Parts: sequence; structure tokens; C-alpha cells
Amino acid sequence: MSITQNADVPSAAATATPRLRIRGLGRDFHTRSGTTHAVSGVDLEIQRGEFVALIGRSGCGKTTILRMIGGLLAPTAGSIEVDGNGLWRDGFVDSSVITKLGFVFQESNLFPWFSVLDNIALPLKLRGVDKRTRRARAAELAELVGLAGFEKSYPRELSGGMRQRASIARALSVEPDMLLMDEPFGALDALTREKMNLELQRIALETQATVVFVTHDIPEAVFLADRVVHLTPRPGRIRQIVDVPFDKPRSIHLQTEPAFNDIVRKLRSDIDEEY
Repeated sequence: MSITQNADVPSAAATATPRLRIRGLGRDFHTRSGTTHAVSGVDLEIQRGEFVALIGRSGCGKTTILRMIGGLLAPTAGSIEVDGNGLWRDGFVDSSVITKLGFVFQESNLFPWFSVLDNIALPLKLRGVDKRTRRARAAELAELVGLAGFEKSYPRELSGGMRQRASIARALSVEPDMLLMDEPFGALDALTREKMNLELQRIALETQATVVFVTHDIPEAVFLADRVVHLTPRPGRIRQIVDVPFDKPRSIHLQTEPAFNDIVRKLRSDIDEEY
């Protein structure tokens, strides 16, 4: 197991502009009762095709960071760059940068009156893509995520795992450079979650997407990620970055291996120290 304690130092392997560069990122929330410092001084670089998981105690700022990267919440300090281009300018999102990102939430957020195919194709429709092209692309993605044969089904007719597959396909429809995922499998039962982890690994490898993945589940983070970023309790700062050394694709049986469980135990112990 390799642990990087100083997150300010870029990876020696980085030879090109990183897909994502975060410098001095911070976010404060102001209320009548005072100011909450949610995130402070976060520095992080993520390379093209890398899968990075964010973990930490509840309230440590994982989702806040993801929402700032996704253009949903403006930082109060620092900068975010995608492919060297600033995401936020004077509190506003650069539309040419935000179109490179896809977002998947814990809830699938599918429109119940649209079929699976139409839900997947919706971002393309909003971008003015013609009907034939967007439906062909949606059909390709339905097959990619294992929903072939369910294109005409409605969300109410699908299981929770299938709805999340449709949500992932919808996020991929615009061919994002980076996929942002906020506990997408948190509401699923253990067996379905395990299957979705394998599916997500396969999709990420096939599409070569860069993924930033928020989870409370430490084994899930270690199984999926190339690196695990451990955030401190509020205000969220990077405590450590753990390199996960296992080759991909990974079998679910990896979770029984001593080396895998050593990493999980170390991360869990470090988080338990924060109580």
C-alpha cells in the first residue's frame, strides 16, 4: 500500500495537463447563526482515465467538493480547472467547460413519464441533437449498461439497480470527459450494489472515462478506485491519498485478499481515529 501524505505534490507520472486540477479549494456556508467552514485548502490533481474515490466521515465535505467540481456550487476560495480551463469565473460556470462533465446522483432522478430510451437521450435532446441520432446513441448506451431489451420500459417497471444503470447511461450520453458520481449505489441492497460496482468498473474501462466517486463505503472505494482520497472532518481537507495497486479489471473475489483488506483496515482505522 502506498500512501501520499502531501497532496500538494503532483504525481511524478503526470506528464501532461491533468484532466482535473484543484488548487486551494474552499467553501463556506453563511447562515444567521454564523459561518460553517465546510471545505478548506483542498489541492488535488486527477489524470485522464483515472478513477478517484472520495471518502471520509459524514459532513466532511465530499459532496460539497463534488458539487463544486460539477458546477452546482460556487467555491468561496481556490480554483478548479478541467483540461487546463477554469471552471468558475467570478462566481459563474464557464459553459464550455461544464459540458465536459456528467453527473450521477444517489437517486436515479429519471423522468417517470419517459421511457428508458427517452430518459437516456434527454441530454442530447436538450442540446438540439436530431431525433434519429440521439435515439441511436441512447440505444448503444442502453446496451453498454446492460439494459438492452428494456428501452421501451418506464422507470416504475425497473429495479433500483436498473434505474441506476439508466442514470449512468444518461450521464454518458453527452460523452463527458469526466463522470462525477455522488454515492450512486448508496440506496441499493448489498448484492445489487456488488453487481453495480462490477458494471461501473466495466463501463469506466470501456469508455476510458475519468471518474470522481463519492462513497461512505470503504471496501467499495478500494475496489473501484485507482486512488482513494481521505478527507478530514469539517472543514474537509485531504488527510491522505492512498494508491490502490491492483490491476484492472478486478474480480469481486479481490475483496477476500489480505492485501485488499489491509488497505481497507488502515483507512477504517484512520477514520475511526477522528471520532
